[in-house]
Amino acid sequence: MPKYIFVTGGVVSSLGKGIAAASIGKLLESRGLKITLIKCDPYINVDPGTMNPYQHGEVYVTEDGAETDLDLGHYERFTNAKIGKENNITTGQIYNSVISKERKGDFLGATVQVIPHITNEIKSRMKQASRDKKLDVVIVEIGGTVGDIESLPFLEAIRQFIIERGRQNAINVHVTLVPYIKTADEIKTKPTQYSVGRLRQIGIQPDILLCRSEKPLTKKVREKIALFCNVHQEAVVQALDVESVYEIPLLFQGEGLGQLIINLLDLKSKEQDLDEWQSNVVQKIKTPRYEIKIAVVGKYIALQDAYKSIYEALKHGGIANDAKVKIKKIDSEKICQEGSEKFLDNVQGILVPGGFGQRGIEGKIETIRYARENKIPFLGICLGMQAAVIEFARNVCNLEKANSTEFCEETNYPVIALLEKQKKVESKGGTMRLGAYPCKLEEGSKAYIAYKKSAGTISSSIEIFERHRHRYEFNNSYQKIIQKAGMVFSGIYPAENLAEIIEIKDHPWFVASQFHPEFKSKPDKAHPLFSAFIQAALKVNC
Repeated sequence: MPKYIFVTGGVVSSLGKGIAAASIGKLLESRGLKITLIKCDPYINVDPGTMNPYQHGEVYVTEDGAETDLDLGHYERFTNAKIGKENNITTGQIYNSVISKERKGDFLGATVQVIPHITNEIKSRMKQASRDKKLDVVIVEIGGTVGDIESLPFLEAIRQFIIERGRQNAINVHVTLVPYIKTADEIKTKPTQYSVGRLRQIGIQPDILLCRSEKPLTKKVREKIALFCNVHQEAVVQALDVESVYEIPLLFQGEGLGQLIINLLDLKSKEQDLDEWQSNVVQKIKTPRYEIKIAVVGKYIALQDAYKSIYEALKHGGIANDAKVKIKKIDSEKICQEGSEKFLDNVQGILVPGGFGQRGIEGKIETIRYARENKIPFLGICLGMQAAVIEFARNVCNLEKANSTEFCEETNYPVIALLEKQKKVESKGGTMRLGAYPCKLEEGSKAYIAYKKSAGTISSSIEIFERHRHRYEFNNSYQKIIQKAGMVFSGIYPAENLAEIIEIKDHPWFVASQFHPEFKSKPDKAHPLFSAFIQAALKVNC
């Protein structure tokens, strides 16, 4: 059976438990171990698919079509783990399952309670994610902060799990804050002491403390934390602020975290090797040859995490081209109010990401017009592709007021319309076109060249698989008129003849996809479309 590492957090949220869990996964993989990662979210929603991005951040879509927490994106970017539906567990899923079993009579007349029924279901889900996969280690991140009421069933479940499996088979890594008080010029350990105290009241003794701090921890501070938190001094690991999150596995390696985990779990592994990560990722981030500014024009710009995978994929495209990508975040509503030139005249590339609803859509359309007419390299994603079609239909094909039926059901030119399979759908959760679908590329197109370069293939036919999350699509009734005006449909889903990628020929780089390429990009393997987009922006502007 696999060993388990439970990652918890205390003091405040946003300490980076997801990055910490992903970095631990990277350390273990670098030693030849096979791992997977699970995120446990305490909210009662079954998944984040119906949540506002301003509340939750981006919804990360897995290959098998699960709408999940954005931390699963970190897991896939840092590691080779195959992440799917089983890797995101929510309170909503747990209670939904237990109540369904109770209604069927599975509990034989017992009074259904949080302990043992809810906690047993949580443990069962944790085990299910590793079943039949021949894994060495399962890393489980518990969402929220120790002390939150919502997290208590998950913490109780891992308390039981650690006892049942034994200390050499299951450990706790607790991420905590060690703040620096500038006016006193002191590092304070009391928040960490209180956080560990709350954890120990629940019955969980942490094995390792990852101490987030902006200042290095002195030997004296480490000794104090170890003494008051009942851990060995070498288990007090500093997690300093860094320029790039991709430095964190190297930071942890320098702290001896990988070997510490190997010893605690009595694992057998090869020597740790992060040389390629150091040279192909971190070194390229630190010493880029070029610098380029890319505008991201979206609806949810105010929240950093709303377009998390987009921002990371742009950085990956920069790494692949030896360039630092400076991201200029622009609210599409401001484009509506103040015009495009004020915001876009000093950028080398423009990206319009996905979203839902009418707010800010005209700003996206105006942004795309500016990119098309001024020959600025452009990449559109999901709604960004739909907006590109609307802009082209209006301003090139002279289809006045062309629109999507999502925004205007009465439009005379519905160039974007509801998917046929969506017309009878009433439930909102988990009912969009989700997950990976095949797409056949047109030979010689910009997309074809980008994927061919990435794959290193000499085949004349390339079929790709990309992840989707949408209800609306291009209306094929307008394909001929739009093609005649110069738009190319360079990627098609063959089974239903759905437009997946569009391009404009007479442009340095104007490509948009209905799917979300950002979900499959990694720092050491940039997605082909992002790599080619940054390459085109550099070529035009350097």
